[in-house]
Amino acid sequence: MSTKNKFFISCEEAKQICDKAQYGEASLWEKIKLNVRLSWCHITRAYSSKNNKLTKLIKESKIEVLEKSKKEEMQRKLTEEINKY
Repeated sequence: MSTKNKFFISCEEAKQICDKAQYGEASLWEKIKLNVRLSWCHITRAYSSKNNKLTKLIKESKIEVLEKSKKEEMQRKLTEEINKY
């Protein structure tokens, strides 16, 4: 494998690494390859920028979700009601 192939990754691979990096799952080597791609690819930069904005909005949101037990209880009651008919 040549040096060029080690550093230059496809746009799809860059997107996957970008997603992994958002969740702290990307390795140092993946981050280096992503940064090389970001330095010259406007499409990858745009994807990364949108990804960062989305992550920030989700972290800042005040979304409240149901606990798993509450969801299961609702599902059970719904199933009971459906089975009555």
